[in-house]
Amino acid sequence: MTEVLLKELSNQDIDWMLAVGHRVEIESGTVLVRQNQPLDALHILLDGAMTILLTQADTNPLGRAFAALEGGTLPGREIAWLTSGEMVGEIPFVETYLPSTTVQATTKSVVLTIPKNQLIQKLQEDQEFAAHLYRAIAVMLANRLQQMMSHFGRSTVVLSRPELREALIVFAELHDSDIDWLIAAGRVQQVAENTVLMRSGRPIEAFHIVLDGAVSLNSTEDEENPLSRVFSNLEEDENPILERELARLSRGDMLGETPFIEAQTPAVTVRALRDSRVLSIPRWRMSAKLLHDVGFAARFYRVLAILLADKQQAMVQRLGYGRLSYSSGDSLDSSFANELNQNFLAQVALAGARFEWMLKRVKVQ
Repeated sequence: MTEVLLKELSNQDIDWMLAVGHRVEIESGTVLVRQNQPLDALHILLDGAMTILLTQADTNPLGRAFAALEGGTLPGREIAWLTSGEMVGEIPFVETYLPSTTVQATTKSVVLTIPKNQLIQKLQEDQEFAAHLYRAIAVMLANRLQQMMSHFGRSTVVLSRPELREALIVFAELHDSDIDWLIAAGRVQQVAENTVLMRSGRPIEAFHIVLDGAVSLNSTEDEENPLSRVFSNLEEDENPILERELARLSRGDMLGETPFIEAQTPAVTVRALRDSRVLSIPRWRMSAKLLHDVGFAARFYRVLAILLADKQQAMVQRLGYGRLSYSSGDSLDSSFANELNQNFLAQVALAGARFEWMLKRVKVQ
């Protein structure tokens, strides 16, 4: 992953990081990030290797039982690994929750440590730097999720398990001017029931926001050559490929964002569950906007980084962390109380107002 930072950051960005950061050598076995503990810095792994562990409390009998059933070992289960050039502790800069995993050095390593407060200030004051760093974080998180899915299989897929929170993130983070541009640059499409909006393995030509209706995300059940599968989709085969529904998207959800972080072509087909409307912005127009409008780019890549961080969190929960944290005594009431804080409710109100404003603007056109 060394090339990601070198590709995404400018010389000015790198010079600033070197000026405020501290080069630190750490021994094998050193824990750099501890699960469920706050972080005070962003680390860049310059040399060495690290592992991402899902740790489980040794005092939790249910946790020990699940670990035994799943073949895991206490105190930790490896779910991913890091090499030189990757970031460690990036989640607090795009999300507010505590780390859900532990990161530990597996060899003697060298890291560049950048203090949290200085980095937050830089992100707020320098939009060009923010656009570069948020895009780099999104690219790395996308690659990490792909690594985790390859390691644990498709049962852990959460890239297509959006919740209400996805729509809230998009419309709370973007500015009114951003939404104004999306409306002007896009066109509203009426999508009939059962119409395929995006096909597995095929190039993505537009960025979509679901305005009304619902669509499903489906994976194909076969494992044949991807190129053969794509071209067989072009023909009305008498034996259509079987699909398995992974998730459903509705109002406010977005589709077709992966080309903007150079992630792999998604192995899902998007099909309308009922008559729907989507706002579609051509890929080339989005690419040009991201290239020439630094403020828009910073906000858009931050949205993608937040969504990917949420999906990594969801994957970790599917691997057992969420189940074990609940079994340790946390009540559902307290979990909801923590989630529904003032900031979250403010986001709900802002996102809802902006989405309704978008719908009204689209209807006027």
